[in-house]
Amino acid sequence: MWHKVNPIAFRIPYIKSWKSIWYEDKKSYKTSLNIDIKARDILKKELTWIPLWDVLVSKNQDTLTVVVYTAKSSLILGKTSENKDRLVTLLTSKLGVNVELEIRDIKNPDLNARIVWYNVSNQIEKRMPYKRAIKQAISRTMEKGAKWIKIKVGWRLNWAEIARKETFKEWNIPTQTIRSDIDYISTRAETVYGTIWLKVWIYKWDIYKK
Repeated sequence: MWHKVNPIAFRIPYIKSWKSIWYEDKKSYKTSLNIDIKARDILKKELTWIPLWDVLVSKNQDTLTVVVYTAKSSLILGKTSENKDRLVTLLTSKLGVNVELEIRDIKNPDLNARIVWYNVSNQIEKRMPYKRAIKQAISRTMEKGAKWIKIKVGWRLNWAEIARKETFKEWNIPTQTIRSDIDYISTRAETVYGTIWLKVWIYKWDIYKK
């Protein structure tokens, strides 16, 4: 028998890093973990209309630092950073700790699995044919310099009564090669006729470390 392993978790700590960087003892671990999870939930809820790539959380004794990577930082910051100030105030009041928020841009959005999923799911939710949306996303990603890409889609495709799965890919993904930098996401798109599951693998390049 064999079982599936998340490609990102499989590569920690070789070429990938943790998304939460803090350390606590047994007494305060539960409180810090709840703060970490709550901060991520608040940001996901407040920024559902913005394509986010990742949220990194680090914690000192008095300050919680949250770094948000996105393809559209101007939408989060606003004209005079009024949106950012509002998010900092909201996080500070909800979590009860001092919060520092950093917004960083992504250099190549089409090489990030979460951004690719966001674009494909938006098109599917707007009733565009899923095959066209996925093939356009694959062609854009390959043009930006990705080596390989694979997208799996499943459930009631094109309003069908019977669920099925389909796979679209360019070449094969080296899932068991640890030095291969693979971005991955497994999530869903909410459509009028039901939920559609999406999985995206993007193989960017190889990382060699001494």
